[in-house]
Amino acid sequence: MSDTHHHIEHAHHEEGGHAHATVRGYVTGFILSVILTAIPFWLIMGKVIANPGTAAAVILAFAAVQILVHMVYFLHMNTKSEGGWNMLALIFTLVLVVITLAGSMWVMHHMNTNMMPTMSAHDMRNMP
Repeated sequence: MSDTHHHIEHAHHEEGGHAHATVRGYVTGFILSVILTAIPFWLIMGKVIANPGTAAAVILAFAAVQILVHMVYFLHMNTKSEGGWNMLALIFTLVLVVITLAGSMWVMHHMNTNMMPTMSAHDMRNMP
């Protein structure tokens, strides 16, 4: 068996902190990605979940799992790659995104509450 063939057939092999890609890993990642896309598509197109809020939460959960699949199978991220710096950078990025989104939602909510005039339905109909 050639060295190249031997390298392709084995699962992830750690050597010097770098994960090596395999055909099996890419195929597994591809199949998981297709499944994680098809299920939410079916849930929405088949109107399986009646409540829009619940449907959105389920879709977001599938999206989060798909992000993890892409990071593990295609970007080869794990706690050992690059001496752990990749994972640390990912965690830092996630913290910044959560702070930015939560702060934006908080500001928009308070702007809406404090800046919008309180009007009745009758007043809204009579607006120019």
